[in-house]
Amino acid sequence: MVYPNKIKSQFKWSITFKKTIAASAQDVWNIISSPGNLEDFHPFCESNPVEKWPGVGSRDTIHYYSGWVLQREFTNWIDGVGYDLTIGRDGGRKSFVSWRIAQKQKDLSILSISIFPHILQNIPLAVRWIPHIIYIHPSMKKYLESVVNGFDWFITTGKPVSKNQFGSHSWFS
Repeated sequence: MVYPNKIKSQFKWSITFKKTIAASAQDVWNIISSPGNLEDFHPFCESNPVEKWPGVGSRDTIHYYSGWVLQREFTNWIDGVGYDLTIGRDGGRKSFVSWRIAQKQKDLSILSISIFPHILQNIPLAVRWIPHIIYIHPSMKKYLESVVNGFDWFITTGKPVSKNQFGSHSWFS
């Protein structure tokens, strides 16, 4: 994936999870581009109220089961392909997230989510790689895997995911 130079210079390491989904790219897009979509497939999301939708400038909020509340603001919207957004607490630092869909075959596509977390960005590189490798990367990878698996569950079964369906998470459950 190619990211703007601003993102590359602001965030040093991304964490990505991708999975082949048994659905067309258009079907995947129809779900991820619908307002409040996280309520159907995000296993740590209690609610996903929408302030503005769709397109660049879209805004919504994720209310996690843990009590965390994070705002998302969409900075790039590519119909049928994906979007980029910032996420964080109201008035706080923001992480950058990119959702992408790639058509693999007629009824197979790949859903990919990458996050560039804001945490540790103000710590010198020589020091931050240790907590990133030991704690941040594995925690965020587990989070992304649960979200993508939730999406796969929803698009395959048509049933919303349940709380912590793919395991709990120390930050978001």
